[in-house]
Amino acid sequence: MELNRRTVIAGAAAAGIAATTLGGTAHATGGSKPVKTLFGRLADGTKVHLWSLENGGTRLKVLSYGGIVQSLEIPDRRGRYANVSAGFDNLEDYVAESPYFGALIGRYGNRIGQGRFTLDGKSHQLSVNDGEQSLHGGAQGFDKRVWDVEPFVKGSDVGLHLSYTSVDGEMGYPGTLKTKVTYTLTRHGDWRIDYEATTDKATVVNLTSHVYWNLAGEGSGTIEDHELRIAASRYTPTDAGLIPTGELAEVAGTPFDFRKAKPIGRDIRVSHPQLVTAKGFDHNWVLDKGITARPEHVATLRDPSSGRTLRIATNEPGLQFYSGNFLDGTLTGPTGRTYRQGDALCLETQHFPDSPNKPRFPSTVLRPGQVYRTTTVHTFGR
Repeated sequence: MELNRRTVIAGAAAAGIAATTLGGTAHATGGSKPVKTLFGRLADGTKVHLWSLENGGTRLKVLSYGGIVQSLEIPDRRGRYANVSAGFDNLEDYVAESPYFGALIGRYGNRIGQGRFTLDGKSHQLSVNDGEQSLHGGAQGFDKRVWDVEPFVKGSDVGLHLSYTSVDGEMGYPGTLKTKVTYTLTRHGDWRIDYEATTDKATVVNLTSHVYWNLAGEGSGTIEDHELRIAASRYTPTDAGLIPTGELAEVAGTPFDFRKAKPIGRDIRVSHPQLVTAKGFDHNWVLDKGITARPEHVATLRDPSSGRTLRIATNEPGLQFYSGNFLDGTLTGPTGRTYRQGDALCLETQHFPDSPNKPRFPSTVLRPGQVYRTTTVHTFGR
């Protein structure tokens, strides 16, 4: 059965998150076939294409390089469109200096401590690219690979199948991993991501999407007035390297309590040791629902000024909320405006960071004969 807006709303009720009126973004007509254009070439001459999709009032542009969401446009309460995803208007900036703007992340989203883990008695050393840690798959993760892209129209849905094969030993990971990620725009304007992977050796996998959101519009300034709600009673505190300590800490009585919607800026400058270390929010929330067979609604983001809302449903057990702490004004978006600290945020559905080294965390091990599958659905309203 199609996971459409009505299904997502039901999931929201089950997770204890109120669904708001969806406004006029739910159109019943199907979209047309995605359009392919040349976006640029890599240094070795490899072509990078831009794929443009539109359906149900949502407009999506995706690069074959890194599976990057280059633009995602949705209307506000007055029907005015804006791109709500931070990024660049040229390939050179994505290659040279992107902080994972809009990218597909793999093999392992988030951090692995010291870039090492042991699996079945064998130690594996990964590419280290964040101090002493391995971040988002290493120096040449999935975000820096050119994916094979196949467009599709299926009934009233349109989308892209993105495929990439990561060879045994790439960035230190064992096993040849065959990955397929499907981006779908539904007739209701939802953006659905389906991840799938298989391996020929035991390995670890944790795929996610790294879109930087600003529902007021890309380049419009701070997201601290955005209201966020996360259905999570616990989070995973980190050490100085932003690696989870292994504790599952209660959010009650801390700035990490988003069980009721609140402005992001309300507590972001509270003198809490975890906020000081991360320069804001950059933590994994332990979703109350745990791992589920179907995506359930776990988070709601709202921009009061435009009325735009984003609701996220997933079957993953965790959500990384990153408040754009390391944006420093040196990057310029397509509107010619610079991105400063807190000008965009990420909500990455995932298993927990450093899970291969934390036996108490849900396992990220994938073995031959198994199929890694996970789904995240983004529902937009106004």
